[in-house]
Amino acid sequence: MNRRTPKNRLKPATPPKAVARAARAPRLGLRAWREQHLYSLFSSLGRIAARPWATLLTLLVMALALAMPLLLFVLLGNAQQLRGDMQEAGAINVFLKPNQDAAAAETLAKRLRARAGVASVAVKTPEQGLQEFRSQSGFADAMKVLRENPLPALLIVTPRADAAGADAPALLAGSLGAEPEVDLVQYDAAWRLRLDAILGAATRFAEVLAGLLALAALLVVGNTVRLDILGRAEEITVMQLLGASSAFVRRPFLYTGLWYGAFSATLALAVVAVVELLLFKPLAELVASYDHRFAIHGVGWFPALATLALGAALGWLGAWLAASRHLLRGTPR
Repeated sequence: MNRRTPKNRLKPATPPKAVARAARAPRLGLRAWREQHLYSLFSSLGRIAARPWATLLTLLVMALALAMPLLLFVLLGNAQQLRGDMQEAGAINVFLKPNQDAAAAETLAKRLRARAGVASVAVKTPEQGLQEFRSQSGFADAMKVLRENPLPALLIVTPRADAAGADAPALLAGSLGAEPEVDLVQYDAAWRLRLDAILGAATRFAEVLAGLLALAALLVVGNTVRLDILGRAEEITVMQLLGASSAFVRRPFLYTGLWYGAFSATLALAVVAVVELLLFKPLAELVASYDHRFAIHGVGWFPALATLALGAALGWLGAWLAASRHLLRGTPR
């Protein structure tokens, strides 16, 4: 009797335990990765705390490097208020002759609004001008002795922003002076252009200074991490001989640089807060002398968060450069 061999043999079934181990493998790998990072994070913090004086000196140097450009940017941010509103800054003041009444001012304003290069025209009557002068000049009592209002009507002409040519507002101001009702045209653009140039140059200087000081902070944390690596050279050698990857060896030093950067940024914000506190009273008196036309502000929450992120990034990058340079030499013998 011939036995027939089945064409399709059944494959052996996978044991349930093997299936369970395969399902748990990704979770175990993720758990091991998380535990390694947490260990490197807190062990690097412990190594920093073990040498407090050296750590404090490093943090002070990095904090001053971050605080100086931050203070300069705060100063420039407050100086930007001197520009005022851009439309108001670019306005042309047209003073009418004393014999022109409110009706003549409205007629001229209507005619000027029809011009192509004019965005808007506001009319300020002599009564409104006198009231504004009393409130802002501080001579309200002295103005009571005047029997009549000496101020003329005023037209505030705002040129169009899309006017052709950079000298279009100046040409418009010259043409307004040719109107028969106009006594004086005032367009003080030179000081605004000069102020814009000064603030632009100061901003560029602050950016260059911030870049140089950021490079200095990067070098400081890189050199600090390099000394730490040299102190643990034998430990690194043993780990490499046992087959540790470059990422595993580099990881604790990266977290060390991260701690240095984050702590130095926090200390820099504290330095800026102390400086603001020391300068608050004299600056408040200065603002009061200008009738509180502008307000002094310090470091906002967004620049503070940006400083913390920048400090942490500089510390991480400096540590990465130092550790990578050491690892490029290969396994020490």
